[in-house]
Formats: sequence, structure tokens, C-alpha cells
Amino acid sequence: MIEFIRADHIHICVPMERLEEARRFYTSVIGLQQIERPSHLFSSIGYWFNIGNIQLHVGVEPALARSIRHTAFEVADIEAARASLVKNNVEIAEEPVLPGRTRFAFIDPFGNRMELLQLMEK
Repeated sequence: MIEFIRADHIHICVPMERLEEARRFYTSVIGLQQIERPSHLFSSIGYWFNIGNIQLHVGVEPALARSIRHTAFEVADIEAARASLVKNNVEIAEEPVLPGRTRFAFIDPFGNRMELLQLMEK
């Protein structure tokens, strides 16, 4: 059996011609801190960011159709997160209600779906 400790990083992709737009979106709109990426180790380009206690890696590939694949992040204040995204004209996707959580997803400008959730007090 595998004993997991935590998630280390999430990797999403954007079209090559929109990579700089992705860097601006994830730093300026989402508020992530860009960190050093050891680019000399990779054959493709991209950016890395801190997101909570893990990393978000953004790479490049041709645009794909939207899917239900997603990553979910717990946030401290779901309503503040929603307000920030709405203020920045980011597409919001409502999620079915789950007991013990308030949640929604946003679609980044490149078609990646990211779920945000807040655990409810019991």
C-alpha cells in the first residue's frame, strides 16, 4: 500500500502563444507568487508558482476541449475568493452542494477548471 503525505504540485497546460498571459493571470488575478523553475532541466517552457503549501506548474501544449478534470483547493474565505474572481471577470461554474462544504469552480482563460472549497464548521 502507498502511504501518501500530501500533494506536491499540480500541472496545468496553456497554448504556447498564451503562456505570458497565463503568468499574468496567475500572478495578478489569482495572486500567486512566481518561483524559480529550473528551466535548463526541461525541453519545454513554463512557469512555477507557490499555491498554499504546494506548487502550481504551468506548461504548454495545444489547446484541448474543456473537460471535467480539475484540481480542488481549500480556501479560508470562499465568498472573498468568489468576489475577487467575479471582480476580475473570471468565469464561475457552480458545483453541486456537498455536505460540509461550500464550493464553486472557476475556469481560467485557458480552459482549466479549478475548484475552490471551504469546509463548513460542524
